[in-house]
Amino acid sequence: MTKPVIGIDVGKDKLDVGLATEKRVRVWNNDDSGRAELSDWVMAQGASLVVVEASGGYEAALVSELAGREQAVALVNPTRVRAFAKAEGVLAKTDKIDARVIARFGATMKPQARVRRDEAQVKLNDTINRRRQLVLMLTAEKNRLHTASVDMKTHINSHISWLQANIEELEKQISQAIQANPTWAEAAKRVESAPGIGFITAATLVADLPELGHLNRQKIAALVGVAPFNRDSGKQRGKRRIFGGRGSVRSVLYMATLSAIRHNPVIKKFYHRLLKKGKLKKVALTACMRKLLVILNTMVKTGQDWNPPSSSPAI
Repeated sequence: MTKPVIGIDVGKDKLDVGLATEKRVRVWNNDDSGRAELSDWVMAQGASLVVVEASGGYEAALVSELAGREQAVALVNPTRVRAFAKAEGVLAKTDKIDARVIARFGATMKPQARVRRDEAQVKLNDTINRRRQLVLMLTAEKNRLHTASVDMKTHINSHISWLQANIEELEKQISQAIQANPTWAEAAKRVESAPGIGFITAATLVADLPELGHLNRQKIAALVGVAPFNRDSGKQRGKRRIFGGRGSVRSVLYMATLSAIRHNPVIKKFYHRLLKKGKLKKVALTACMRKLLVILNTMVKTGQDWNPPSSSPAI
């Protein structure tokens, strides 16, 4: 008997669940008890894959619950699912319709399941996300200082001090969590050995990209969203563009690459070679992001620290 594929449309308050082979849609509450009941039902079905549409974070607890039960779960971009629905001729959009479409999408496209994240990794990921949020607030407050009145500058400076103190505390927690896990500590140390890679970049890769070192260069680039996709038709050659991927990883990789094109000899040489060929700076920078990621992936896979002659795979 073929194991079913289950699709879940996630909302703030409810979870619409469909099977690829059924018209019926089941509904659970998106709370602790609802997610537990849904997970029990999923396990009883013996599903080969559960496909969950990314929904601004409302899906995180459910994905964690299912993954904790060793259930294969794929988190997919809503744009891909919507394109699939249009290809099927499904133009209407409701939560129940979406649940069935997501299930059929999973059965047809077979998206890759996420690497299981244990409780410690989820906590590390949450801590890094919170630090990222505070850094954004800090940047905004510093920008407001330029136009604030004297009275408001005092208030803003007080908030800036609070933000800086909390960011430092979160960074200590991140460092302690990584050092407490030998696998994370080794991966982070290895990644940090590359010029241009700092502690936060290494920590983000450990938390948000556990697949690092386990996939080939094409798959890791596509997973992060730095693989260019062709847009050709007949004799027309369109611009290659990157799409999708993990935004948190791509953001820190972008900042690391800005540093690498100045301080990392391999990436710096590659960047200027692309510019001499007439590539736009943005195109060259994206190519460098991909090359740096591929190098880091190879380093973790082979268990080697930064070594220019052997850490510059073709891309």
